[in-house]
Parts: sequence; structure tokens; C-alpha cells
Amino acid sequence: MLKKFLKPIKLPASADWGVLILRVGISLLMLTHGYAKLQNLLKGDHSFADPIGIGEELSLYLTIGAEFVCSILVILGLFTRAALIPLIITMTVVFFIVHGPDPLADKEHALTFLIVYVTLFLTGPGKMSVDNGLYK
Repeated sequence: MLKKFLKPIKLPASADWGVLILRVGISLLMLTHGYAKLQNLLKGDHSFADPIGIGEELSLYLTIGAEFVCSILVILGLFTRAALIPLIITMTVVFFIVHGPDPLADKEHALTFLIVYVTLFLTGPGKMSVDNGLYK
């Protein structure tokens, strides 16, 4: 069942190129957010928002895991659908909780990331991915 979940679906060649560009482009953008948080953590700054009540430090670790580590996995196309789940959860929390009462203009970055991540979750990583080689 896990193999079926992670296995990329067959797409037309033009769609594979589109998925590759979308996957790498959006992940590079998110990677900058995660890297900044990782740098702060390495400097000893553990302060962070606690939007779901699990503690600032755990929220920070989970966010870095999603934004930095999972972004690298998505760029590689390695365990892509599994890596997208924490990213989808993180952007859902940012959109609905962190920026919940804010106007749409303040939430649009989170919504843009969320839309792309859900789209990639549905399409899979495409032919040009490590997953494609692993799950033939």
C-alpha cells in the first residue's frame, strides 16, 4: 500500500516538465523560509509562535522539518507525497490559525503554497524524480 501511495502516476511529457518546474520552484521558495528558521535555531533562538498549543520549541522544530527538510525531499522528488503532508499541514495552520483573522492579502502566501502543495500531492512528483526510479 505504501509503495502504491508513493509511486508516481504516469503523466504526459509536457505535464512531467510542468510538475518538475512547479515542484522545484515552489520548494526553493519555501526552503528560504525554513533555512532562516534553522539559522535562528542554530544561533540559539528558540522563540517561535505556538499556534496549536504544543509549545514554541516543538512548533519550531516541526516547522523547520516541514519547510526545510521536506522541501529538500520535494526538490529531489524523494518520498514526495509523504513529504508534502507536513508542508500541507504547516500551510493550513499558517493560513487558518496564524493569519486566520488577517485580511486575504496577509494570508495569500500561505494559500499559494497550500494550493501548489495540494496540486503536487494529487499529481505526484512526475517522471523526473527519485521516486520514479524507486517505484517502477
